[in-house]
Amino acid sequence: MHIDVLFQAYFHGFLILAGLGAPFDDGNPYAGNPTQDGFGTFGGPHVAALLCEVATRALKAVWFQKWIIHRRLRPEVHAERVDRTLNHGAGYPVHPEILNSLSSGSRLGGYMTVGNALLPMAFPEGSPTHPAYGAGHATVAGACVTILKAWFKESTKLVDLGVTPVQPATDGLSLLPYTEADEGDLTVGGELNKLASNVALGRNIAGVHWRSDGTESLKLGEQLAIGILLDQRACYNETFGGFSLTKFDGTVVTV
Repeated sequence: MHIDVLFQAYFHGFLILAGLGAPFDDGNPYAGNPTQDGFGTFGGPHVAALLCEVATRALKAVWFQKWIIHRRLRPEVHAERVDRTLNHGAGYPVHPEILNSLSSGSRLGGYMTVGNALLPMAFPEGSPTHPAYGAGHATVAGACVTILKAWFKESTKLVDLGVTPVQPATDGLSLLPYTEADEGDLTVGGELNKLASNVALGRNIAGVHWRSDGTESLKLGEQLAIGILLDQRACYNETFGGFSLTKFDGTVVTV
């Protein structure tokens, strides 16, 4: 979520699902066909290329939002303005609730260095120099995961693919089998949602985005991907009733 190709995580996800033999969506015209498989359409090469295609479209859409519509400042910049106002007499329009909270330390648990309200950053170079809202990584995440949810059967349980659920050990240095009562409930769709969320919120944890940058940009990417699936549907020669997928808000749609 820093130095990466933006559709890299989702391409890896595709390779993992394909390697596990995860079934395609029931709407795929070749699903269950004993003599034919999809290839250039409705097959592996199709979805692999589509991940790259929606990633580039997502970037164009969100860059329009960043520069033409919102131009929201980064958390790092806001923290700098808070610091200058709180400690150096600057006159930035910072809400008094923030200044009062920082002055009393009531919400920081003693972690703020005296005289310094700057925001710690995970990246040595600091925030990107383009605006915060929307988030490029999150928009691409929403778009690519929507494609994967359309392509693969979301309800497939990981245990049925031979996957053993794991959880981190208490020291965080290893993975241990997850053996709780719900170990068999993890699904392909749920793990894809988790992947999108981890990427979007991971950028927030790094300090370069606000929460709404991630949550709202996932929705933007999702809608963009649905639009591309609708556009492509008109180009298929196969008899096709549409892909079914569950949106981030829980709504089931057929595209």
